[in-house]
Amino acid sequence: MAKKSKKQQAGGTPATVALTAAGVDHRVHSYEHDPAHPSYGEEAAEAMGVSPDRVFKTLVADVDGALTVAVVPVSGTLDLKALAAAVGGKRAAMADPALAERTTGYVRGGISPLGQRKKLPTVLDESAGAHPTICVSAGRRGLEVELAPADLATLTKAVLAPIGRG
Repeated sequence: MAKKSKKQQAGGTPATVALTAAGVDHRVHSYEHDPAHPSYGEEAAEAMGVSPDRVFKTLVADVDGALTVAVVPVSGTLDLKALAAAVGGKRAAMADPALAERTTGYVRGGISPLGQRKKLPTVLDESAGAHPTICVSAGRRGLEVELAPADLATLTKAVLAPIGRG
């Protein structure tokens, strides 16, 4: 995977800029986003020709009043109870989309776990470790970044836990 040059970085998103600044090996994939597609994550997997279990969606949840990021495969769903347990909470619910957008600085369908406006606690589904690389949103619809799961966990200070349901 190639690192981006400073010139390429200048037009990037906060996520790609953060990756470049950290010196993390990554690859950016772009595709034409179809607003009519029913699933952002499945659309990304199809467009890139990547298995949906290697493409991860970034979801923002409210765990006992605190926003928390969950990163799970697009091929499954988020187990809210497991997410709460992973961060020592009791109850989790999906966050209000407008609040998630304001807090992260990204739009729904383009929320990246990287380069968020406000750094939130992050939990990465442990299934990510089964792959040499995974893809997550690079900060806008139609743009994904591929990187090693360990690098994502390090940069986001993520807890690894079984929070996805197949």
